[in-house]
Amino acid sequence: MNRPDVEDMKRIVDRLPQTESERRIVRHLVIRDPNCGVTDEWVAPEMIFCRQLESVVLSGVTDTSDKTIVHLARENSNIQGLDLTGCKYVTDVSIMELVAKTPPLQWLQLSGIVLTDASVSAIAKTFPRLVELELNDQPLMTAVSVRDIWSYSRKLRTLTLARSPQLTDSALPSPMKTLTPQPSGEKPLPARPHTWLDQLPPLILRHTAIDLRVLDLSHCPKLTDAGVEGILTHAPLIRSLALAGCPNLTDKAVESISKLGLHLGNLTLAHCPRITDNGIVSLARSCTELRSVDLAFCRQLTDMTVFELASLEHIHRLVLVRVPKLTDNAIYFLADHTPSLERLHLSYCDRITLKSLHHLVRTCKRLVHLTATGVPGARRTGVGRFSDPPPADLDPDQKSVFRAFSGPNVAALCKFLDKEKLRREQAEAQNIPFVARSDDSMDLY
Repeated sequence: MNRPDVEDMKRIVDRLPQTESERRIVRHLVIRDPNCGVTDEWVAPEMIFCRQLESVVLSGVTDTSDKTIVHLARENSNIQGLDLTGCKYVTDVSIMELVAKTPPLQWLQLSGIVLTDASVSAIAKTFPRLVELELNDQPLMTAVSVRDIWSYSRKLRTLTLARSPQLTDSALPSPMKTLTPQPSGEKPLPARPHTWLDQLPPLILRHTAIDLRVLDLSHCPKLTDAGVEGILTHAPLIRSLALAGCPNLTDKAVESISKLGLHLGNLTLAHCPRITDNGIVSLARSCTELRSVDLAFCRQLTDMTVFELASLEHIHRLVLVRVPKLTDNAIYFLADHTPSLERLHLSYCDRITLKSLHHLVRTCKRLVHLTATGVPGARRTGVGRFSDPPPADLDPDQKSVFRAFSGPNVAALCKFLDKEKLRREQAEAQNIPFVARSDDSMDLY
């Protein structure tokens, strides 16, 4: 057997081992395609026969059960990583068995599995070598177990806890501020806590999460500015930070983020309605290595935000969906000062006209994707034929306003608008009423 065949057998994708030799040699089993026909009933016995597995991905086997994971934990002593994203039938039972039987894992993806604090704490305390931990969509996870992650999982490079509604600031490291002395005289009565979780003391850590680069706390609605300050005090080298859907965050949180300086490359602050231009100005002047910024649905932002972001040398992706105060001035400035721009999302920015979009696609030579759904100017005659097809799940009204231009269509749109501009100039020179066309003809009549 030649070398390439051996390498192919070590990694099996979207199927199960078919021979005894494959079972003996397979190291990586990856099943991500839910349409490949593999079910839990077939996977469970393979966890017994394939005893050299180092990584297992079962996100494509949505009916994966505790039985399969128990077999995996008991029979595989070399396992290093496991992806069970979306396997909703996996429970605390098999996760506890995994914690008890397997060697220290290096990466673990459990998004979409409903776990309790007991399992999450056990993972944090038992697997100190974890470099990647994904625990998105955890409705039962509270501050108690997340505090253990910060305390024990000290080698993490990636931590995602998105859409975990029970998380509060008490789940996060404290900024370790000096206690302010109480004024003399009668002391006010302390506020009565709503739940026992509110009585948790501040999480004071003696170490720093120096390895943490990616953190996702999107759609954790109870998170406040104090929590963000604590995170960035404890993890000063974060490269990618996602805080979308945290409505309590204000410019104070953005000022804390600004302390990341040159380390920050990707930032998501969508659906944070209390953020204003002042916060973004501070951010853009401190974090000059930003490459991707998402400010969708931040309705207080104005053209000033775009003026500041346009000064970033390496910015290549900007999301400004439903930022209603933006005008053509912002688009002209962006086009003239941001040659690195590759992807721009401007859907439902009602004040932007087709004239500024034309200048944008002509000037930004690297632009490969532009979304302008709901922008009145983009509904002009002839523009829609350059748009990507709308998603099938949209209703007829949404499909009619859908405008997303990508790849060659961006250049084709630019060429069409160039012709239209030339026809307009010719019509004005000959005193002929200009009529928009949907085709590429240069005829004035």
